[in-house]
Amino acid sequence: MLGISLRRPKTIAATLAAATLVTVLGSAAPGVSADGGVRPTPDEGHRTRPTIVLVHGAWADGSSWSGEVRRLQARGFDVQVAPQPNRGPSIDSGYLKDFLSTIEGPIVLAAHSYGGFVASDAATGNNNVKALVFVDAFAPEKGETVEDLSAGSGSVLDPAATDPTSVFKLVPFPGAPEGAADSYVLPKVFITGFANGLPRRQAEVLAVSQIALATNATAEPATEPAWKTIPVWAVIGTEDRVIPPARLEEMMKRAGADITRIDAGHLGLISHPDEVTEVILEAARTTA
Repeated sequence: MLGISLRRPKTIAATLAAATLVTVLGSAAPGVSADGGVRPTPDEGHRTRPTIVLVHGAWADGSSWSGEVRRLQARGFDVQVAPQPNRGPSIDSGYLKDFLSTIEGPIVLAAHSYGGFVASDAATGNNNVKALVFVDAFAPEKGETVEDLSAGSGSVLDPAATDPTSVFKLVPFPGAPEGAADSYVLPKVFITGFANGLPRRQAEVLAVSQIALATNATAEPATEPAWKTIPVWAVIGTEDRVIPPARLEEMMKRAGADITRIDAGHLGLISHPDEVTEVILEAARTTA
């Protein structure tokens, strides 16, 4: 304990001193406790809040959403980071669809990159999903593939169409479909193409911490997209080199998204968690 007396101050000077102490210890910054940790602060009002489900992209895991998770939890939201095996839309969407089926009440589903492809498939038919948030993410039409949406966009992954080894390290995996392998983005491509805008040391760590994506994933077609029936918000990084901004704009305008643009690369969810969190909160407010 701090040994602070809670008795009423007897003089004006004591009153001012007590007020100053309260300001320093209790109100230095919204959402921050006296020991410097995050203090949960409810979002506006006391209405029923949706569960926020976050879906990571290819060559990544759930930790890419860490900044948003901390901020959303501090606002009193139930946040869940969905599993994503990165085996291809048919398998991955099935995992996510089953995961979502276990959640009661309204859901805001936010997805990054390839995760947008998966989320759009998985949310179709789930009446609990009230909002979709695409963060530098694919939003496919029925029948489109990741390859279709990437072709001719100017992505740093484009050279893989003619020489996969110029972009990826390819590794066999048990039970792989014929001709398929696990792919890892080469560090030289990852650091400058995926992680532009992040500190070099952080980019180097992320480059060697990838979760593989099966190569067959990029050729699997989308099913009926959820964005046709569910309101959409989008975050577009204006320096994205994986899904270039022009292609993101096309997809998000087609989906009728409320678009927020930030000065970030493909990993804006890591470099700009405040901005991304605010867009998720905006989507959440509409579910009340």
